[in-house]
Amino acid sequence: MADCAIHQSLSEVSGARLHDGDENIILNPNFDDGLDNWSGRGGCKILLHESMDDGKILPLDGGKYFASATERTQSWNGIQQDITGRVQRKLAYEVTATVRIFGKATTTAEVRATLYVQTPNGRDQYIGVGKLQASDKDWVQLQGKFLINGVASKAVIFIEGPPVDTDILLNSLVVKHAEKSSPSTPPDFENVLYGVNVIQNSNLVDDSDGLSGWFPLGPCKLSVANNGAPRVLPSMASDSLGTHEPLNGRYILVTDRTQTWMGPAQTITDKLRLHVTYQVSAWVRLGPQRNGPQNVNVALGVDSQWVNGGQVEVNDQRWYEIGGSFRIETQPSRVMVYVQGPSSGVDLMVAGLQIFPVDRKARFKHLKKLTDKVRKRDVVLKISGSDGDSTPLGSFVKVRQMKNSFPFGSCVMRTNIDNEDFVDFFVKNFNWAVFGNELKWYWTEPQQGTLNYADADELLDLCKKNGMEARGHCIFWEVENAVQSWVRSLNTNDLTTAVQNRLNGLLTRYKDQFSHYDVNNEMLHGSFYQDRLGKDIRASMFKTANQLDPAAALFVNDYNVESAADIRATPDTYIEQILGLQDQGAPVGGIGLQGHVSTPVGPVISSALDKLGILGLPIWFTEVDVSAANEYVRADDLEVMLREAYAHPAVEGIMLWGFWELFMSRDNAHLVNAEGDLNEAGRRYLKLMQEWLSHGHGKLDEQGEFKFRGFHGTYSVEIITLTKKISQTFTVEKGDSPLVVNISL
Repeated sequence: MADCAIHQSLSEVSGARLHDGDENIILNPNFDDGLDNWSGRGGCKILLHESMDDGKILPLDGGKYFASATERTQSWNGIQQDITGRVQRKLAYEVTATVRIFGKATTTAEVRATLYVQTPNGRDQYIGVGKLQASDKDWVQLQGKFLINGVASKAVIFIEGPPVDTDILLNSLVVKHAEKSSPSTPPDFENVLYGVNVIQNSNLVDDSDGLSGWFPLGPCKLSVANNGAPRVLPSMASDSLGTHEPLNGRYILVTDRTQTWMGPAQTITDKLRLHVTYQVSAWVRLGPQRNGPQNVNVALGVDSQWVNGGQVEVNDQRWYEIGGSFRIETQPSRVMVYVQGPSSGVDLMVAGLQIFPVDRKARFKHLKKLTDKVRKRDVVLKISGSDGDSTPLGSFVKVRQMKNSFPFGSCVMRTNIDNEDFVDFFVKNFNWAVFGNELKWYWTEPQQGTLNYADADELLDLCKKNGMEARGHCIFWEVENAVQSWVRSLNTNDLTTAVQNRLNGLLTRYKDQFSHYDVNNEMLHGSFYQDRLGKDIRASMFKTANQLDPAAALFVNDYNVESAADIRATPDTYIEQILGLQDQGAPVGGIGLQGHVSTPVGPVISSALDKLGILGLPIWFTEVDVSAANEYVRADDLEVMLREAYAHPAVEGIMLWGFWELFMSRDNAHLVNAEGDLNEAGRRYLKLMQEWLSHGHGKLDEQGEFKFRGFHGTYSVEIITLTKKISQTFTVEKGDSPLVVNISL
């Protein structure tokens, strides 16, 4: 569940004391009645205070009391209240806790609000509500939201988190039904000059030295070289801009760089529009001083925030394309763009820097044509009489596609399926599933030898009942902080045994039940098992998994590969990793792109797909989510991701990383609000699902045929003659030649 936390000093807030009201389901929220209804969790003590620390700590804004949780021996010890019977399922609640900490050795610590729920069948659930860094200096507000999907036989909210021997202080707690957010207003994109570069003097010819509009960031030196840079746009930019006048070969040379962040810069504050997606493009090259690979980054300083506009790793003395994107959501006071990254002392060359608004509607028109080519097939319905006689002229045919066979799936978690509204949307609008946590090793074996497959079993049963296939995510996770502590503590021999036991246990239990497995998640970003067990362990995992479950396709799976924003995860590095695994005999069966993309731009994504497609392996987007506070912008982002993936011939499936508010890993990414209301992003998804179904009607031609071009999937056809009506179903599968369907009356 996604955490939502706001850290705000209450000394800066007017009227911040929270009073009890009819909506608050917390009893005695300000401790006006002492410690009634409150208790210590895990055996710690709670005390009532008028003040602490010789009067330095007082209740907020004139309140009478606050409480402390003391003598804590576990991080989860804290102050709690039982809210059983006062909290309702399928309702969203917002929580505001006024907290601080007190301890001799700790001045700041994470404080969390957590909800404990026990179901009627005795299942325990812990729902993270919110968290923040609290201090011993001031009261702060911890805020968050939660929703209980199923019936709760017991529900307790508690404040926890700091190290032991650190007291948690609570001034007040409010838990009330969350107000529904007002619908977003569609952004104003009128008069946006799509494709027009906002960079001043990008061709370096405006004055005597060619540097009008440019300034050095830091005490480095800028000069203009008149020749030597590429004279064509980088490919990702040309895909967006189409026909464009050639570049002139000039470039900025940056010398005397003493810090990595030094480089050429411009202020572009007044040239940007809110909510507009901007594409970034440039050629970059390094001087001869470089020592090994160097990172070059187009960065934006948006007030005090750093925004990544794209980056590339430069390995030799040639020109490299750099591409990326960004968007400004709230009005800034200053935006500066600059090119930076190489080590100090390394000269930097920059040519043809472009920052321009992306015309998504124009791109969508292009993608629709590609989609019709890639995802449709010509179909001939050949109708004949019962004795082979020709069908009467004028017979009417009505064709309707019932299902698209392309995999459109979503993440689902065990707690979700207690909510019948969630399940209804899930089974109606998706045909594949992937489990959020329930198949991961830290979930199925949190303590050594203690196995939990019950959650995965229930999710798999749901999929089977509804004819949905499932991806197995994941057997291992290579990032160390995702490996449970008992596994990290094993010596080499015991870890080898544990890895083998994990493979044997999981793949034997679920043989032939998961169509895919992500074998070792995020190998571009982590190396726990490889560091501990050697460079052959990754290929060994693939080979063993294949032996245990030969029918499952075995995937690599990673993030940022498609975003041009992470030098650890470029298409080239992913290809190198996959080829290396194959050279070791690993039966890699598919390429997973997670798809957690911010401000997606079509040509950037398509470029990555083109490069990866040369391997000839099926590509799946495995964890797609997009995040934007404005739901219309979010809908546009989602449409970019879905259209780019669906139009590309190498992509064979798309999985969303959830769709329901409060049950997604990124904020502002949901398609359905917590209480089941569809937002603009959800409406856009459903609209695309309808667009990608083919329907047709008309009269048979003189040969007794009806022809159409339709998406792959399952169809029904109804033929109406003067004397009878007949219905039949058929399936359109992939194929280059027309599909002939013979139907006898």
